[in-house]
Parts: sequence; C-alpha cells; structure tokens
Amino acid sequence: MKKYTDTGKKDTRSGFGDGLTELGRKNPNVVALCADLVGSLKMQDFIDENPERFFQVGIAEANMIGIAAGLTIGGKIPFAGTFANFATGRVYDQIRQSVAYSDKNVKICASHSGVTLGEDGATHQILEDIGLMKMLPGMTVINTCDYNQTKAATLAIAEHQGPVYLRFGRPKVANFTPADEEFQIGKAVHLLEGNDVTIIATGHLVWEAIQAAEQLAEKGISAEVINIHTIKPLDEEAVLASVKKTGCVVTAEEHNYLGGLGESIARTLVKNHPAPQEFVATNDAFGESGTPEQLLEKYGLNAEAIVKASVKVISRK
Repeated sequence: MKKYTDTGKKDTRSGFGDGLTELGRKNPNVVALCADLVGSLKMQDFIDENPERFFQVGIAEANMIGIAAGLTIGGKIPFAGTFANFATGRVYDQIRQSVAYSDKNVKICASHSGVTLGEDGATHQILEDIGLMKMLPGMTVINTCDYNQTKAATLAIAEHQGPVYLRFGRPKVANFTPADEEFQIGKAVHLLEGNDVTIIATGHLVWEAIQAAEQLAEKGISAEVINIHTIKPLDEEAVLASVKKTGCVVTAEEHNYLGGLGESIARTLVKNHPAPQEFVATNDAFGESGTPEQLLEKYGLNAEAIVKASVKVISRK
C-alpha cells in the first residue's frame, strides 16, 4: 500500500496567496480584488509587488463581483477573494447575472469554507456553496486538498478561459501532494489502488480518506482512494472505472450531502452503473462554534466516519 507523508501542516489559503503572488510575476493581466480580508486571503505579497493591480473594495462583495466582471472586458483576469460564505451566498445574484450568464473570465476565490473555519460559527461556515456554484451553467468548481494543490490550482485557473469557483480553507492541514504535480482541471487523482471499496473525497477530507484507507487495510479491506479536486466538470470516467471494479463507493466532503460532491457521484452512478453509496458529509445542518477538530468529529467528517461508512457500504454489495 502506497504511503503518503505529511511534509508539514500548512493552510490552503496560503497556497492560494503564494500562487497569486507567482501569477503576479508571470502574467501582467492578472489583477486581484478583495472585500476587506487581505490578511485572511494571504494577498499582501501580491499587493506589495503589484499595487496598481489590486483593488480593495471593502465590505461590498456584490460590488466586487461587478467590478471583476467589468475588468474582464478589458482583457484582465480578475481574482476576487473573500470568505466562501460571502463569495457565494451573499452575492449569488451578481455571480449568476454578471459572471456565469455573461460567461466572464472571473476567478472567485473563496477561503474559510466548511466547518473547519472553526470558532466563527454557523454564520460564517457555509456548507451549501458547492451546490450553489455547480448549478450555474459554465461554472468550473474546484475544491483543493492541501497547500501544494491549492497553489497549483491557482496557477492553473489563470490559464482556463471562463468563470471558476476555487474553494479552500482556513486551518493548517496535512500537506502531502507533490509540490511539482501538475494540476489538471477536471481530472481526478488516483491516490490509492484498491478492490473492496472506492472512497472519493474532496478538500480537507482527502487526507482523512487516506488515513481511513490505512485503518481499513488493518481490517483486511482494500480501499481505493480518489481525490476529486474538480467537482465540475466531474471526471465521470475515473469514477465509473473505480466503482465498476470495487462495486461500492463512499463519498467524503466538508459540505452538506444535499447538493455536494456526493450527489454528483450518485447522479453519475444512477445514469451509468448503479451501485451502493454512503455519504460522509453534513446532514442538512448548519455549523456551530468549536475548533476544527471538534467540529469534524461532531459532524462525522473524519477518518473514523469514513471507515464506518466503508464497512457499511461493503455490507450492502
């Protein structure tokens, strides 16, 4: 069984910040906007090096999206950053009308997603954003798993023509993907090969899925682990090939099971290859205050929950 090593915990938002800084040096058309959260989005290095290419909009997220859409008309590539809750729920109409419907080349970069935002509580812990964004025609939806992948994704979306929602988080988490791994939009990453159950994870739960696979191996269960960093467009070919081999699947995400990655997988299976599926996700609930670790445990979003779901889904084959 292949082993993955945490090379040192880093926050995924820093991956975004470092990627944006590198883009500032490479691509003169990249501009950045922020809604009064420069420190939280790790944008300061980009600002220091490119002050003329940064726009501090203040606590006016709808205005930020409108400005970003306008900047694309002049050939700029705007990266608009704020908390995931404010980047989607607060400004959904502006995104729908000014970005998605108009097919503008805006990159919506959303930090502090999911419950791992922690102590700020339910008003900031959006668990519906993947559903909101994947329903918009033409919107690419990306949810990265660690620092290295977030940096690589930030670089990659600058080359992609069209609107993108890039979702990442606040806490320091395991950094285990190769620093030089190319980020391919819409292409799943096979992390572990297995025969008994497929575990498909996204975001912070990818590392938890790897830990779960190791625990399952101790029980004599062979788990295949797939990192779906691009939820839309979904790599249906990779999903189907794996589930046809294992006969069942567990999906794991830091998001409501309604509207998230799990539903996209379920739709793919129903249309092409029905198979038992278990969901590791929040159960139609809001978040609450607590440490990231406490909240992941309370809402069943950790390796232990993935192990339980895997054993259950195997019994349903």
